[in-house]
Amino acid sequence: MNSIIKKIIIAIVLLGSVGGGFYYYKKSKVLQPDQLYRLQEVTQGDVAQSVSANGTLNPVTLISVGAQVSGRVSKLYVDFNDHVEKGQILLELDDALFTSQIAQSEGNVRNVQASVELAKANEARMRSLFSQEYVSKQELDQSVQALKSTLAQLDTARGQLSRDKTNQSYSVIRSPVSGVVVDRVVDVGQTVAASFQTPTLIKIAQDLSKMQIDSSFAEADIGNIKVGQKVRFNVDAFPNRNFEGAVKQLRLNPTVTTNVVTYDVVVSVDNPEQILLPGMTAYVNIMVAKHGKVLLVPNAALRFKPKQDESQTDKTVSAAGQPTGGQRGGKKKSGQNEVSSGKVYIIVEGKLTPIRVGVGISDGRFTEVSSNKLKINDKVIVGENQADGEVPTSSTSNMRFRMF
Repeated sequence: MNSIIKKIIIAIVLLGSVGGGFYYYKKSKVLQPDQLYRLQEVTQGDVAQSVSANGTLNPVTLISVGAQVSGRVSKLYVDFNDHVEKGQILLELDDALFTSQIAQSEGNVRNVQASVELAKANEARMRSLFSQEYVSKQELDQSVQALKSTLAQLDTARGQLSRDKTNQSYSVIRSPVSGVVVDRVVDVGQTVAASFQTPTLIKIAQDLSKMQIDSSFAEADIGNIKVGQKVRFNVDAFPNRNFEGAVKQLRLNPTVTTNVVTYDVVVSVDNPEQILLPGMTAYVNIMVAKHGKVLLVPNAALRFKPKQDESQTDKTVSAAGQPTGGQRGGKKKSGQNEVSSGKVYIIVEGKLTPIRVGVGISDGRFTEVSSNKLKINDKVIVGENQADGEVPTSSTSNMRFRMF
């Protein structure tokens, strides 16, 4: 009997030892709050807010040189990237047709001049005869009218000749400005037809040392952009180099694409090295606000939401750092407070504690905040860590054994 009691006591002691060891083992494996959540310190510093958009580099002045007359290109004196001076000949059209028209007009002028000489002689003769009363007043008036008519015909012929000479001069295309040829759309032998509209033959950038960026900004950002603001941008051709410019103009004409309203913002750019070329894509950033020595929290801290409802966030966190109760999927509060205020979470004595903060400007990584409950070096929650090695205790094995 005594041996049975001893065995029972030994069994109880062994079970207690095993249970105590298992308890302390599980307790040592419990994650602390700073292990369950990813934390980051509140800092103090400067923050600058900017708005971004894509744009295209263009010359400030781009001249499209065309032709006022039709003809075949007979000579071409310039090519892409050539520097030209004002008045320099760019190309010539075949002027054979214009030369023949000039010859015809000159013949008409000489013919009418002969008629004018005859009319003048008739008019002088009639005056002499009228003074001797050999002809009537009507015959004199007819001679005077014939002289005036031939003089008018002479003016018409001379005008036609002048027009033909002008057309011939238009067959020689000259540069209206000094600059660089950025585009040429014709070749020797090509026929230019200028019957209905002036065709573009050559495009000349007046000065590539002065460029501009035509960029489109959303209507939500346009209110923060002002003329004269500094602009930073880069291009794919020089990815490791930043360029600067300034806002030159905000054009009032909006562009609407699939119900999205944008406005054209023109940025002036100095290009002394002339390494920025027309047509390059520019990635534009305009700094619209800058604050110094302010409290900064990571943007992830403002985005973080615990799994339980906001009304339950003050409940005590368990020893493992998990909330003890509450519902999932808390709703966002609507209204103007979403714009001017936010919420971050810290851990105080094992509790997940929300702190309401005023929200200022952001640079995309950090946001300016203000709160009398938050100070430098406080740690805010920016996310949750995955607990490694944890196996759910309530899980049921799906493994099945085959019965023989």
